[in-house]
Amino acid sequence: MNQTAAQTPSRARNLLAQVLPDRTVHRVGETFYSAKLRWDILRRKRSPFVTGYLKGLKGVEIGAASHNRFYLDAINVDRYGEQDTVYKRLERTVAGKAAHVDIVAPGDELPFDNDSHDFVFSSHVIEHFPDPIKALYEWCRVARIYVVVIAPHRDRTFDVDRPLTPVAALLERNASHFASDEDKHWSVWTRETFVEMCRAAGMVVIDTQDPDDKIGNGFTVVIDAQKG
Repeated sequence: MNQTAAQTPSRARNLLAQVLPDRTVHRVGETFYSAKLRWDILRRKRSPFVTGYLKGLKGVEIGAASHNRFYLDAINVDRYGEQDTVYKRLERTVAGKAAHVDIVAPGDELPFDNDSHDFVFSSHVIEHFPDPIKALYEWCRVARIYVVVIAPHRDRTFDVDRPLTPVAALLERNASHFASDEDKHWSVWTRETFVEMCRAAGMVVIDTQDPDDKIGNGFTVVIDAQKG
């Protein structure tokens, strides 16, 4: 995961393209630094949808980032504790600082007791898990009330040309305990196929928003943790 400083702008530019609401960084050759100015405005936005569910609650955020803040009362769990990863360098480049990591742990193997927090929240993280169903099960185990997930929509990110990941394939990954250390977008969804995956895995989706009201290139899904 670690990159040299000379490699950071190119890698960061690619990462930034994942979270911008369109693909202008690649489509029209917009410079990284002008994209940064656009992102500086976007990152300050709040999500009334997410806040409507999680305000006043205490929970866990998986992979929180300073350039994608949701202003939640949450412990930040990250699989990396180092501040020199490409993701932390991106945070500092775009937002001026990196989010503090409270607990270093795999996002799908949390060091918390059952029902120990009000919620588990993640934004643009679930696609990086080889077995996203395992992650969702783990989040439902820890959360007392909600699991709230923002995932990238296939048609509004650089994954637009990829086929949607079949639900059957995701169920098979979970059944076979599929795992990998490779960091990439393992799964590609629309809101409909993500909800289909959740329901096929026995989770109860109580609300959705598409597009999400933070950046707009994803969708938000709210899962009842007690029934998950």
